[in-house]
Amino acid sequence: MKIALAVYGTRGDVEPMLAVGRELVRRGHEVRAAVPPDLFGLAEYAGFAAEPYGHDSQEMLAKEAGANLFGESTYRFWQVRKIAKIYRESWDDSSRLRRELSTALIPLAQGTDLLFHGQLFEDLADNVAEHLGIPMVVLHHIPLRPNNAFLWFVPAPAGRAVMTAFWWVTSRIAGSAEKRERRQLGLPKDSRAATHRITERGSLEIQAYDEVCYPGLAAEWIDYARHRPFVGTLTLEQPTGHDDDVTDWIATGAPPICFNFGSMALKSPADTIAMIGHVCTQLGERALVCAGSSGFSTNSPRAEHVKVVGSMNHSAIFPACRAVVHHGGAGTTAAVLRAGVPHLVLWSAPDRWAHGAVVTRLKVGISRRFSGDLTENALIGELRELLAPSYRDRAREIATQMKTSTEGVRVAADSIEEFARSRSVS
Repeated sequence: MKIALAVYGTRGDVEPMLAVGRELVRRGHEVRAAVPPDLFGLAEYAGFAAEPYGHDSQEMLAKEAGANLFGESTYRFWQVRKIAKIYRESWDDSSRLRRELSTALIPLAQGTDLLFHGQLFEDLADNVAEHLGIPMVVLHHIPLRPNNAFLWFVPAPAGRAVMTAFWWVTSRIAGSAEKRERRQLGLPKDSRAATHRITERGSLEIQAYDEVCYPGLAAEWIDYARHRPFVGTLTLEQPTGHDDDVTDWIATGAPPICFNFGSMALKSPADTIAMIGHVCTQLGERALVCAGSSGFSTNSPRAEHVKVVGSMNHSAIFPACRAVVHHGGAGTTAAVLRAGVPHLVLWSAPDRWAHGAVVTRLKVGISRRFSGDLTENALIGELRELLAPSYRDRAREIATQMKTSTEGVRVAADSIEEFARSRSVS
């Protein structure tokens, strides 16, 4: 079977797709991959000579740092002109990116039997799949289809209604771009929201998170069980050259608090690292900081109780930590859940809010917006609360209910093969 694998986003979006793609190659399938250029190294580790899919994801993150309404931004709702300017620029950037992705996706998917795509721009991918007459598989990090479990803090019917209304409004906002795309591809007019169309076309929607994170969702979606398999979060569990050094440092003292901001764009990494050092001094704790792509310098002066590394294997290091402070990325959240240690989620985008909400609902940690009003005293208070035995014990309990990535990758690949066979028969 020939498969086109395309995904745009940061490492958290790309890594799960590559993990499944690698397993499909191991099973004898031919997989063509396309990812953002700045993640070619990750694709190479997974065994792919990937083609470019859009521009570097770091460009998107850099813009988030300066104009993020959900994170560190100091804009307020009454600053209408500033907010309107942000949204206008964001819309222009998104429109340009859609054109880039469409240009890359059509030749990638031509001549293949199946399109495997990430959740970002799934509507664009569905149009291309329909144009080429091939089935589509999409991978979701959170439950995107209307349901009662996602907005658990409101009455069930209301939660589903809110999600349905959200996607209807989204489809209206993006309507002009999608209508243009469908017209250019020679597709008939379709007034349905893309989310409805994808489901009604019988696409396979892999749910790459654990059922325990959204109690009752599997039962609610029982009629879609074959088309929405829950496989858990998928990772490559890539070792790094820093792992042994980090393990040796951890062994020299008490288990540290790990600060891992992944792909979060920070306005002032130097101020953030200084705050981490001061906070841990007050708490009498050690700090392990994983720089990722957040802008921390691994060479800048710092206190002896603070260690900064560029990258590390989360699955190997997190279990040795007392707690993890992180940005709420899908892969990081799952890795901390599997490690059985408490979380402090400092989120800066809606999807990361969703992962922080899961942490709060499971009672394995604390979640709050990462904004300019995060003071040292506030961080100290939240970490003191987080280090209480109740969070530790609950985190260990939840860890026993999580799927391993190896198991999830196998189930995802099985689902894709079964889906492809059913579509070829039909």
